[in-house]
Amino acid sequence: MQLHDDRRLAWSEWGLVEGIPVLFCTGAGMSGWLGFGANDIPNLGLKLIAIDRPGLGLSDPHPNKTLSSWVDDIGEFIQSEDLHDVLAVGFSQGAPFTFALAAGGLVKAIAIVSGQDELSHPSLLPLLHPDVKGTILAIQQDPVGFEQRFSQMATADGLWQLIIGMSAECDRVLYESDTFSQAFRRSLQEGFSQGAQGYVRDLLNALSSWQIKLEEIAVPVDLWYGGLDTSTVHSPDFGATLAKRLPFAERIFQPEEGGSILWTQSWHILSKLKSHLSIA
Repeated sequence: MQLHDDRRLAWSEWGLVEGIPVLFCTGAGMSGWLGFGANDIPNLGLKLIAIDRPGLGLSDPHPNKTLSSWVDDIGEFIQSEDLHDVLAVGFSQGAPFTFALAAGGLVKAIAIVSGQDELSHPSLLPLLHPDVKGTILAIQQDPVGFEQRFSQMATADGLWQLIIGMSAECDRVLYESDTFSQAFRRSLQEGFSQGAQGYVRDLLNALSSWQIKLEEIAVPVDLWYGGLDTSTVHSPDFGATLAKRLPFAERIFQPEEGGSILWTQSWHILSKLKSHLSIA
């Protein structure tokens, strides 16, 4: 679709045409091409909508993309598509963008899956890997310079190697399987098809202090984390601090799952998310 400022917004869909809409905020550098729960979505009466964030995939870049501008874009999308009872799922780096939709009053409930935390929050800084802490400090000291330097370095293949390198063995079994790795890598190639700027801008937004107040989010939030998740850029305490900051959160911690819980537990994630509508 064409937004009011003439930018193009692109997305992928799965499920029922008239299904309950579930917006999917993808992980770092990913286009909306790779979804999840394809077999579960129609059985649950849902429609999964994975939107390419500006500058990724087929969505035109935003000259100054922020969490707030993302909310504006999605608000326009929801109105244009005449969507009601909207739900949302955020995976990994998609978490802050999903929280922003909830804070903006655009969705009825959200699920955060293997989600990135507000890593710049004072209570989490002592728990971070030194490399992550160093990146956050570099962004705080010179965000413009960091964006320029990193945009010249980052690539889809480099991000894929980073993801695999920080993934637990149980996650690599899935990620490196023939069919899944081809789908995941295609999503990253599409995400970087316009260059690295869209990904790097997302990185800055995710690793800076979030311009949203988690403590004021007034919708149900499901926090899904696997105890075997070894990613250094997800929540360092598996959502424990997040759960305390959110008024209406439930933390679902599964010790035998990894960061790939989005794909291994898709039915449970989606069915629980949908249940919040009946409660409301």
